[in-house]
Amino acid sequence: MIDLSRLETERKNPASAHIDELSPLEIMQVIHAEDQKAVDAVTPLLPKIAQTADDIARRMRNGGRLLYCGAGTSGRLGVLDAVECTPTYGTPPELVMGIIAGGTSAMFRAKEGAEDDESLGEADIAALSVTEHDTVVGLSASGRTPYVIGALRYAKEKGAFTVSVACASNSPIAAVADIDLTAVTGAEVVTGSTRMKAGTAQKMILNMLSTGAMIRLGKVYGNLMVDVAATNEKLRERALNIVAEVARCSREKALSALRAADGQAKPAILIAIGSCTKEKADRLLREANEQLAVALSMIKEEK
Repeated sequence: MIDLSRLETERKNPASAHIDELSPLEIMQVIHAEDQKAVDAVTPLLPKIAQTADDIARRMRNGGRLLYCGAGTSGRLGVLDAVECTPTYGTPPELVMGIIAGGTSAMFRAKEGAEDDESLGEADIAALSVTEHDTVVGLSASGRTPYVIGALRYAKEKGAFTVSVACASNSPIAAVADIDLTAVTGAEVVTGSTRMKAGTAQKMILNMLSTGAMIRLGKVYGNLMVDVAATNEKLRERALNIVAEVARCSREKALSALRAADGQAKPAILIAIGSCTKEKADRLLREANEQLAVALSMIKEEK
């Protein structure tokens, strides 16, 4: 039997005790005020989140992956963050992955029973052949989801770097993981509905982990996504604008450079500035460990 009364995420919130009697605007004001607490709950974690993002990037440089694992809302948040990395940063789909209890169909239809199977979490991570270079982030608002515990425990046994993201203190997943990122968001507006404040806090943490790691890997120059995958009209236009802005050239020259670079903005910038070939641009980027600022200084020195 689970004692829900011990979980902060399952307690009744006095601020919303009579929310069903309020006007529509008053309902929104209560929800909004409670959402502010999600931001406040994440703030003390910033130093640990920063270190974790840096550790993720370091492992990725050695061939590691970032794997999110969760059930229900938490699992869906992991999938959401993972799938956005490919178009935003041009990463291969297998570099950042979201694993949800119950499989792909659980993204669209709840399979709540799947979260209670610790062996299923272990099996799903085992199927990915994790190594010491990988990072496995276990997501659970309550911090007690058996599926996530099984996944983290197996990943740790295989030497992977393990991280827990929870919204309840002293949680079982925190006890298993190498790094504990617990944002205690408190009682929800609708009792137990952790898709609300707890989900918001978890999404904020995932935003910072993946974005921080990608910045450290050189996929951002200034605040521009220079590794954007130009796979639709909007992203092609974004890539064009990025090349023109960084290279300080005309749109026509930026477009020509992008064509020479097979649509890749980062080498296109070097081509536009240095009037070089794609092969040379790629070589400079490899020598610069994919850091565009370093590659730019190298090509400017050659001019």
